[in-house]
Amino acid sequence: MEYIRRILSDKIIEAFPFYSVILITGPRQSGKTTLCKNLFPNYKYYNLENPSLRDIVKDDPTKFIFDSREGFIIDEVQHMPELMSYIQVCVDENPDRKFILTGSSDFALMETITQSLAGRAALFTLLPFSFKEIKDYIRNNGIDLIMSNGFYPGIIVKQTPAEIFYSNYVSTYLERDLRNIKAIESLDLFRLFMKVLASRASCEFNASSISAEIGVSAPTIRNWLGLLKTSYITFTLQPYYTNIGKRLSKTPKIYFYDTGLLCYLLDIHNPVELQNHPLRGAIFENLALTQFIKEKFNKKENSDLFFYRENKGREIDVVKSEGLHLNLYEIKSSKTFNKDFTKNLKDIRNLLGDKVSSTTLIYDGESFPPDIINIRDL
Repeated sequence: MEYIRRILSDKIIEAFPFYSVILITGPRQSGKTTLCKNLFPNYKYYNLENPSLRDIVKDDPTKFIFDSREGFIIDEVQHMPELMSYIQVCVDENPDRKFILTGSSDFALMETITQSLAGRAALFTLLPFSFKEIKDYIRNNGIDLIMSNGFYPGIIVKQTPAEIFYSNYVSTYLERDLRNIKAIESLDLFRLFMKVLASRASCEFNASSISAEIGVSAPTIRNWLGLLKTSYITFTLQPYYTNIGKRLSKTPKIYFYDTGLLCYLLDIHNPVELQNHPLRGAIFENLALTQFIKEKFNKKENSDLFFYRENKGREIDVVKSEGLHLNLYEIKSSKTFNKDFTKNLKDIRNLLGDKVSSTTLIYDGESFPPDIINIRDL
């Protein structure tokens, strides 16, 4: 089976000589195991999804950690966060020992890493494929097919039909990852919450509104959003604040890490249904945002992403903050350029002044470098 090299590999290899532990988190089936096995082919591999292996490790974790002198790949380590303390002792006593860990959930993992492996572990996040990792696929397919299929390796490499892949993905997530979380009394209501949230993708998150629609409390809605964020289903974009004296939005916007999953939750089954769907523009914006997020994680960029919106008036979809400078991006799903697309970019650039280094329009039509680009160029 074809292996598509991941951009994140460069950063992992760069950090490897300086850390005893490499931790790679990310959503289920984003390619973490394949990446680890390709980067470290001689390391012993263990998958803690296997309950029999977990029983063995629980019986004697010291033997499991200390017996082998070779490097370890331990998959889905969130199932046994208590292993972190044993790994800490091992690498403190044997600085040359190497552990490659993966986890598909932050529920307890990151707190444990922070407490036990601070200074010993390099942390990375692997998301589904970016445009730059699958250039031929992006170049040879229509944008509606790209959005409705999504970017998981199971679809791109194994060519699993999107409907089959995401049906199993959601079932696995609900039944395996969430069934033991007491905060969720009804998986049916949680599934409904995911669908309602999908209908609000690329919009500001309003817990009270969703609460009224589903029939659970607003605090519960916020808790459920937290679960989706820590398991790499959704992320939020915070508003950009300045001291310019304007009334600005203070509510984050919600996005999904993968547009294929987003389309599945919206009952969009193929690119033809997506073409004229009323939420196509929101899905297109979501697509662009995921490319910014993937770039940030893949290159370990020291930058922050925001959006800009005045309560009554202008908005900018993406504000990328790099040091003292801002880069502004407007996203339009149209294939036909309209000069009005750049109006807000010009207005906000004038408002923010010298802080702004660049303005760029991202849309689905012909490119007009340098400040107007096709989304495939992200």
